[in-house]
Amino acid sequence: MATPIGNLNDITLRAIEVLKQVDVIAAEDTRHSKKLLDHYGIDTRLMAVHDHNEQDRIEVLMQFLQDGKSVALISDAGTPLISDPGFRIVRAMQKVGLGVVSIPGPCAAVAALSIAGLPTDRFLFVGFLPPKQQARRSALEKVLTESATLVFYESPKRIADCVADVIEVMGAERVISVAKEITKAFETVKTGAAAEVLDWLLEDDHHRRGEFVLLVQGAETEAPGDTVVEPSALRAVQLANEYMPMKKACALVSGLTGVPKNALYEAALLQNKG
Repeated sequence: MATPIGNLNDITLRAIEVLKQVDVIAAEDTRHSKKLLDHYGIDTRLMAVHDHNEQDRIEVLMQFLQDGKSVALISDAGTPLISDPGFRIVRAMQKVGLGVVSIPGPCAAVAALSIAGLPTDRFLFVGFLPPKQQARRSALEKVLTESATLVFYESPKRIADCVADVIEVMGAERVISVAKEITKAFETVKTGAAAEVLDWLLEDDHHRRGEFVLLVQGAETEAPGDTVVEPSALRAVQLANEYMPMKKACALVSGLTGVPKNALYEAALLQNKG
């Protein structure tokens, strides 16, 4: 069951009704969820289900359901299982034939997509990137040539570093959007070239406060056959890659040969897979 991501009024009538009717509410953080329940005068029993006890709670909840009772699974905010606990529970219940239904509502990723001004016909939800710089850059390199809009979640303490890594891996001109405090009083969306957005984040501490959705416009694609990557150019990329990361190697060879760096990167990936 989806719950508000900020504004407590963003909850469906159906959700309120079900929260009152179920026998137990499995919540990521019972203290956080109690504020929502108190706001709507709901006194249903709460049970903590989070990353650290999810596996242990499966048997308890399964027995509860097999006894004919009902459970609502919620996260701290938004739609459960979207970078939140719950996947193991849902899969376990379905395996034994117990019914699982969705009560839809707010989702930060979809809300951000709707106001970012980036293409929404295709998007890839990546979730949280690794906290360490090297691992984060490696993760970004894996989606460097993805043409769909990329959607990430990020914390306030890492958002500037994350955008700096987007610039390093994908380029300062890649269009991105940061959406923070969605549905709250200080909801803000900043869309532009990655370098411009980073400058905005760094110019005021308030710009880095709140929970963030980071969206990155997908890479430009070319029609098949538009760019021919000669074997000599691929060989040059391989040699350069011995001394520098693949992205920088492709940029270097692109500057020397005129072959688009994205075409070089895609060709190098295909060759490595082969």
